[in-house]
Formats: sequence, structure tokens, C-alpha cells
Amino acid sequence: IKMENYFKEIEKKLKEKIIFEKLEIVNNSHLHKGHKFFSEDKYHLQLKIKSIYLQSISRINAQKLIMNILKEDLKTKIHALQISIE
Repeated sequence: IKMENYFKEIEKKLKEKIIFEKLEIVNNSHLHKGHKFFSEDKYHLQLKIKSIYLQSISRINAQKLIMNILKEDLKTKIHALQISIE
């Protein structure tokens, strides 16, 4: 599965559950190449999400919501996820 396609898949999953104005997915995997647990098939991602809805709930609940939606991905494809909510 190509990276761009995979990111579209993530966006689709989030769209089904969260109202957001803008989403940017940044792949930071290359920054972790030397790390002990680095694996080519797992991503280090940063989600930059602009959402009035997420702004309206507590930061911790917003993070939990996103982690929940991507639960399966976090087990299989995503090694680390950094979330920035605007």
C-alpha cells in the first residue's frame, strides 16, 4: 500500500467520526531511522488537525478520540503518533 493512499485512508477514518476543517499528515519516519525499534513498515506520523469541534472538547479527550479511531493502525502501521490540534 503506497504511503499517499494510506494517508488518504487515515483521513477517511477521521472524517467519518470527527468534523475538521483541515488535516495535514506529516511523515517523520526518516527522523527515526537509527532508533532501536525503527521498522520500515511502521510510520512515525504527526497529525496537524484544524478542528473547531476538537477545540471545543478537552485536549485529552480530543487526543483519546483520535487514538481510538486509529486504534487498529496504531497496532499495525503506526509506531508513533504526534497530534497537533489547532
